[in-house]
Amino acid sequence: MTKSNKGILLAICGASLWGASGAGAQLIFSHTSMTASWLVAVRLIFAGLIMTVIGLVRNPGQTKGLLTNRGDLGILIAFTFLGMLNSQFTYMKAVQTSNAPTATVIQYLQPVLIIVWFTLRNRAWPRRLDILSITIALVGTFFLVTGGHLNSLSLTPIALFWGLMCALAAAIYTVLPQGLLSRYDTLTVCGLGMLIGGIFMSPVLVLTPLPNMTAFDWGTLVYIVIFGTILAYTLFLSSINYISPAVTGMLSAFEPLVATTLAVAFLGTKLTAASVLGSLLIILCTLIQSLPLKRILDLLHLAKH
Repeated sequence: MTKSNKGILLAICGASLWGASGAGAQLIFSHTSMTASWLVAVRLIFAGLIMTVIGLVRNPGQTKGLLTNRGDLGILIAFTFLGMLNSQFTYMKAVQTSNAPTATVIQYLQPVLIIVWFTLRNRAWPRRLDILSITIALVGTFFLVTGGHLNSLSLTPIALFWGLMCALAAAIYTVLPQGLLSRYDTLTVCGLGMLIGGIFMSPVLVLTPLPNMTAFDWGTLVYIVIFGTILAYTLFLSSINYISPAVTGMLSAFEPLVATTLAVAFLGTKLTAASVLGSLLIILCTLIQSLPLKRILDLLHLAKH
């Protein structure tokens, strides 16, 4: 197997495991008393602990260096609460109040929010490609939220709120730790961020009654922690060693694809033509941002011929 094919396979597997974890969360929420807070606490504590241990074994100096550097530790704490914990909690609330496909797709509005942030910070007009991405994303959001009807909403206001908060949290999650990731191993940063966030959320496990779940539900929870978090992060981030970030970004589209397929096939989730169109447009926005402008122009040129 070539390095390129290996990287593509790793990225697809990682994104697919993420998508399946969203569908798993929807399944548990649909017939148990489990709250988003309880699930996030369990997910972050166990996944963070295991990933931190792996990071310590692989490179103990990285963990020690990050925890003993005041400036970097401050950034890590900010990333934990504004990025990691925020994105995990808002995503699960979006799944709980809508469904896995909708929550996952709305999360993909993050490139638009990142474009807006850098435009305001740099006080410069966005590129034409960025304006195109924003326009496509807004049209996609319109179809997803309204179902194509101006006088009604296909999403409840609370579901829309958590979906947009999830997209905002995902944007912060992407931008905030860039400095840390240039100095420390990704597994170390993510593992510590999860562990700190999980410890902060741990009182929820004491104050909230244990959900009444079947053996299958517990198995699904184990999947979310082990496969949908630890293995998904490891595989997806490892793909960057073999393929470019642009290709990795495009392959992340397998996350909403898998979440949607599982939710429709096994959970009875119904999607209208308008919501499917809206979802595809939002994912297209992400793909446009992943491809270099020259590559897009080349593809358009080929399409004309």
